[in-house]
Amino acid sequence: MIAIDDCIATACDRIAPTWPLDQFIAVNPYWGWRSAPAPEAAAMLATLGGTSLTMPRSWFGEEWRAGRLRDEQLDAAAGALGEPLLAELARAQLHECADSALEPLSRAALMTDVRDLGPEPRPGQCWADLVLNQISQHCAAHFDRWQGSWHPQGDVDLFTGWRDQVTVSHAVAWRHGAPWVREQLTRLPASAVDAIAVMLDELMVPDVAREAYLTALLLSVNGWAAWCAYRRWQARLVGEDDDEIVALLAIRVAWEWLLCNDADDPDLADEWASSWYAVHASAATTAVEQRVDWVLQSALERTYQATIIDELAHSEAAATGAPETQAVFCIDVRSEVFRRALESVTPAIHTRGFAGFFGLPIAYTPVGSALTRPQLPGLLAPAMNVSETTPAHGHDLGAIAAERSAALENRQRWSRFRSAPSSVFSFVESMGLLYGPKLLKESLAHTDAPPKWENDGLTATTTAGLRPRSTVVDDDPAAAAAVGEKVLRAMGLTDGFAPLVLLCGHGSRTANNPHAAGLDCGACGGQSGEVNARVLADLLNSAAVRAHLAGAGIEVPPTTWFVPALHNTTTDEVQLFDTDLVPDANVAQLARLEQWLEAAAARARAERADSLALGHLRDRPEQLERALLERANDWSQVRPEWGLAGNAAFIVAPRSRTRHLDLGGRCFLHDYDWRTDAELSVLTLIMTAPMVVTSWINLQYHASTVDNQRYGSGNKVLHNVVGGRIGVFEGNSGDLRIGLPMQSLHDGHTLRHAPLRLSVFIEAPRHGIDSVIREHAVVRDLVANAWLHLLRIDPPTGSVERWTPDGWESSPPQNPFHERRTGEDPTAR
Repeated sequence: MIAIDDCIATACDRIAPTWPLDQFIAVNPYWGWRSAPAPEAAAMLATLGGTSLTMPRSWFGEEWRAGRLRDEQLDAAAGALGEPLLAELARAQLHECADSALEPLSRAALMTDVRDLGPEPRPGQCWADLVLNQISQHCAAHFDRWQGSWHPQGDVDLFTGWRDQVTVSHAVAWRHGAPWVREQLTRLPASAVDAIAVMLDELMVPDVAREAYLTALLLSVNGWAAWCAYRRWQARLVGEDDDEIVALLAIRVAWEWLLCNDADDPDLADEWASSWYAVHASAATTAVEQRVDWVLQSALERTYQATIIDELAHSEAAATGAPETQAVFCIDVRSEVFRRALESVTPAIHTRGFAGFFGLPIAYTPVGSALTRPQLPGLLAPAMNVSETTPAHGHDLGAIAAERSAALENRQRWSRFRSAPSSVFSFVESMGLLYGPKLLKESLAHTDAPPKWENDGLTATTTAGLRPRSTVVDDDPAAAAAVGEKVLRAMGLTDGFAPLVLLCGHGSRTANNPHAAGLDCGACGGQSGEVNARVLADLLNSAAVRAHLAGAGIEVPPTTWFVPALHNTTTDEVQLFDTDLVPDANVAQLARLEQWLEAAAARARAERADSLALGHLRDRPEQLERALLERANDWSQVRPEWGLAGNAAFIVAPRSRTRHLDLGGRCFLHDYDWRTDAELSVLTLIMTAPMVVTSWINLQYHASTVDNQRYGSGNKVLHNVVGGRIGVFEGNSGDLRIGLPMQSLHDGHTLRHAPLRLSVFIEAPRHGIDSVIREHAVVRDLVANAWLHLLRIDPPTGSVERWTPDGWESSPPQNPFHERRTGEDPTAR
């Protein structure tokens, strides 16, 4: 017998967190299932939640007919599963599935499903929807601290607050009446865990099925469960805990318990509970039925891999000597397009790929603000806090802090007045006309960048004098140098410094978009990389820090200057920061860099034009740039850019391995040279951090595509923000929506994202990769359980081999798309 605490803990651990809108990052919604093989987890998720991890077979048929799924890869995929005959079954499906209808997955019945076989609780509404809406509205009110002017009691947990609400007993026309509901709830234990135990006993849920049943209940309110999982995630990052997800589970069990006890069939509980004895057998049957789907999925992924494998063997010779500029970009797939454009402008620039938070474990607090925001991946907790300072330009930091604080407070008061229940209608009548010019301006095409919230009320001169900076640079240069050394070694930049080193983070520009942070850097807590780039450049430009770096074996020449920048991925503009600090000796080089960046931006915009229905402007660069600026500032634009749609691979290798390749903006690129990593510390860092983050991004796009109803956020035109920052409803009710809206995945005619599991290519010796897999459980889970594909590039030859549970297996050259380098990539979306 499994203890109820363990069943609850396992069910809660199955739910991946979702971050708030202002820190929206990509999350792998299958994270809680990573210790199980992907096909096995898919079968359980189908049985418990009715979801699929693969696309309909008709979609694979379309890919096959388009040449993006190759026959020979069906044989390879089936052989890898140890069942070669599955290839023929898959081929038969590809021939037949064009006319076949998609059958919904059959999942284990909850009590709400059983009651839905009877009378409706309200005309036109089923029990499952009613229960979901009731729970969702309660959660929205309970967790809101940023939007509503009234909140329910804040000192009680979610379960206690729900149980004490009179709305529970009046939610439906209970057969036994509202007083009976109140009586039932008051006899439950106060503890959510104890209450769950009592209710499971009375529902007669079998011991062998309790973990699965509790998981299914959380999946039925997955959006709010994910929010509660986020609260727990954040608490545990700092050594604390949060049990609101357990309280949510108790509420969901309570609805099942009340519906069962209020039914007019005394044998209902016994008959229904008996069906849960077969839940694991049902999942096993589903796993067998889905084998063909996984062959199709693997074959599609192998076909894509084949387009890359052959050409990786043909690397360019590594450049000798230091170029005029070294440009470090985020590994983000959108940077691949810009890096390629920049390298085509001039050979005097060498680019590198590195994590977009630039290795800084920081949180950022703008001076005069009470808000502290993380600037690093959600997997990590910040270890340092940075704020702002002013150079010696006559600015009084204290006065600026007071001015900003007052401006933010006034804006908050105005917001409270505008949204107060007592002033809603009078506000519209009294102030509505004043919004006319503002609405008109926002409705007209314009190219001005919207101001940052933290600069509200400050003059342009004042904001120009503020710089994010870490006080550790002055207070403890040795500690700052230790941070800088770690970053430079991980970056692979320890010698051969160019006169200018560009540290280019990235962000986006969009208007009226609740998910705007999702287009910024997912590795930077859903923020842009501006703060990180500027803080690191300031640190590495410090003479005191450089002196300590020299003592650690990294000699940064006095002629080298680090320049922070931000790549706007919506418009492909690159903004340079703190250029007034550039030494006179580097000013001419900086001017050339600005020209090169402008030329590269024009090339990158031209490459992206077709995907944004702007191909007719490809040869008119000025008009194309203006169109993209207007698109970025258009409050009605639902597709300002495509974000990371299409992501499919992560290549960890020297840039010389990929510099000749047009990867179509589908690959994350991280520079790595195994020859300088004798202790495997950099490889370990890459495989345990950036590889996990890129897998999260990849599987968020995957899940949002294959099942947008459960793991995406639906139609963004219908979004209503919940709690100011918590998330969105699609419409005015339903579950909290997580993941990506359909407009980030589909252009109205076809999918822009092909859901392929991430293919990770690493150029390193076998023993190094094997060592990291062996020593790190998370990496081992992702690789061994097929949540991603791991391929190794052999350093001397460039040949590629594939990781399998039985060892490394060579991948023979089989690229059918040699025209890709000069023509269109058949796998591009």
